[in-house]
Amino acid sequence: MALRVVNRVLLALIGLALICAGGIVLARGLDWPVPSWWPYHGPGDVLLSRANRLRWRGEGWWWPAVIAALAVLVVLALWWLLAQPRRARVPDVLVDTRDGEGALVRGRALEDALVDDAETLDGVARARARLTGRRTDPVARVRLLLEPHAVPTVTLRRLTDEAVADARDAAGLRSLPTEIRLRAARHKPERVL
Repeated sequence: MALRVVNRVLLALIGLALICAGGIVLARGLDWPVPSWWPYHGPGDVLLSRANRLRWRGEGWWWPAVIAALAVLVVLALWWLLAQPRRARVPDVLVDTRDGEGALVRGRALEDALVDDAETLDGVARARARLTGRRTDPVARVRLLLEPHAVPTVTLRRLTDEAVADARDAAGLRSLPTEIRLRAARHKPERVL
């Protein structure tokens, strides 16, 4: 949700700035009046004169400031680009009540139930779950942090047979495809005396 809002705000601001700049350049090219602060006054003018381009070049702070501003813009643009492929959470899951109506279960509630069931399994230190996809066919993404004594194959089997099966049955889904990522918790080495 936050990514969607950021996308819309950024695209609206960039679009507005480009429309305004393009409109003023077009207006000046057609010899229409433009604001007095606009540096472009006629079809033969340039946007930045040589004097404007070279004005701050001799100042010691100029190039570090330009490089820092451009670096911040690049980092923000990369963050925005890398944030795009993230899949949005499923807000609601449609449950077939077999009466033709159906019911909606909040996606977060199903995620929380899946996490609670996963964390009760022996060897699981922490669990995270996220539902993506469509509300009629959600996909679960589960991350488990395993304790040092956990056996990954046993934990994986119990998770799919118990926690995922319970979530699937509770939501009345035919299937609940699940991607499970396991990670071992860090622990101090034991000393043998």
